[in-house]
Amino acid sequence: MTSEIKQVVLPDRGIVAVNGFDATKLLQGLVTNDVALLDTQPAIYAGLLSPQGKILFDFIVVKTPDGALIDVAKDQAAALVKRLTMYKLRAAVTITDISAEHSVVAAFGPDAQFGQGIVYSDPRLPDLGLRAIVETKDAVAVNSEASAYHAFRIGLGVPEGGRDYAFGDAFPHEALFDQLHGVSFTKGCYVGQEIVSRMEHRGTARKRIVPVNADGPLVEGAAVMAGDVEIGRVGSVAGSRGLALLRLDRVDEFAAKGLPLTADGAPITVSIPAWAHFKTLAAHS
Repeated sequence: MTSEIKQVVLPDRGIVAVNGFDATKLLQGLVTNDVALLDTQPAIYAGLLSPQGKILFDFIVVKTPDGALIDVAKDQAAALVKRLTMYKLRAAVTITDISAEHSVVAAFGPDAQFGQGIVYSDPRLPDLGLRAIVETKDAVAVNSEASAYHAFRIGLGVPEGGRDYAFGDAFPHEALFDQLHGVSFTKGCYVGQEIVSRMEHRGTARKRIVPVNADGPLVEGAAVMAGDVEIGRVGSVAGSRGLALLRLDRVDEFAAKGLPLTADGAPITVSIPAWAHFKTLAAHS
């Protein structure tokens, strides 16, 4: 955790503008969260799924007078424009990648604040602080190292697409959308909705992204092993702490057998964030 306010430019984030009379209607029928929430809050966390319920994009949707700005991984911005355009049909909407002219800045720490740009609280978790969309020429940061932000995010146990899970390969529950206010179970249909609802009602999410800790530096992408059985992979890391997508039922199974977990040969422990509502018997908070 950090003890001081930091402002960090996030160079790996891009912006897609969705403007026009039908902007809200288009997004409401596509994304995992309820766009109507933007009537009462400045931003929502959401994703766009495949028909099979896998996450193709994760992003933050920010309300604007003309529609919405989507804070998304920069290397996914062009693909998101293409995907939204495919669903647009005759809707009165313009969809544009404006990443070249705009930047995302994060402010975190006690009493984080901004004095410019389109400012919004991170809708995933209050402790993540504030974000702002600013013109790139105005993107000035107190601490320009994005690694400081990611270390903070990892410390809180918040995953990010492309770093902690592969796009097109994870379900929303596995990426903690249900824990981080990223999915609505009441709004009605969206792409992939039936699969997500089924996982929620049947409680079939066996894999989750969870914090892991080691005595020494963790290695991104390392297999998490219980004996000679692989039960997951490490995602993003910050020193000896990281996030890993694990089969939690196997974590409990091997803990009951007294088999330690290892990553790249080093022993690791699993913890569950205080804000999360799922459990594993082997976890140590």
